[in-house]
Amino acid sequence: MSGMRTREPGEVFGPRMTLFADMLSVGLLTAVLCLPLVTAPAALSTACAVLRGGATGQPATAGRYLEVLRRRLRAGDLAAGGVFLIGALVVVADLALAGAGLPGAPVFAVVASAIASGALVVGLRACARPESLTDWRAALREAARDAVRDTGGSALVLLAVAAAVASAWMLVPLAFLTPGPLALALTAVDVRLTAMSQS
Repeated sequence: MSGMRTREPGEVFGPRMTLFADMLSVGLLTAVLCLPLVTAPAALSTACAVLRGGATGQPATAGRYLEVLRRRLRAGDLAAGGVFLIGALVVVADLALAGAGLPGAPVFAVVASAIASGALVVGLRACARPESLTDWRAALREAARDAVRDTGGSALVLLAVAAAVASAWMLVPLAFLTPGPLALALTAVDVRLTAMSQS
């Protein structure tokens, strides 16, 4: 806490409130840019990168978010979005088939849910990795290692997703604000692991 800067004279909000406001503005932009679905991984990865930069003194603003996103958009980002979209459709189809009353459906539903949860954790942790800005394969490789090595962090990622889903379910307009806290949680989990490995 000693490293936190104090409120300047005339400043309305302290540094913590500024981070909160920046997180909400970045999250709102992320939600809008996720609407095509295929752009969701790139949008979330950019949000994580911008929020991570806030810790090193770079502005975590909507303008910086758009600048980073414009510099990084490439075919690999759209391919990652396509994989995300296909994976989501396969999971929904599998769970719909399991709900149709086929033999062995309850066991299949449990296995499919476990696989989907693992894939979700790895995918989200990949978005939080700095490598995702340039190389999705490296980010996924490192995220898979992190997911196994840091089970506590993986549990935190699942809790962050559950909180985002619950918020959106309780009040639908909150769905547009949930990407910001989710990106902040993913970034915090990744920074936490980096700090643990360095100590």
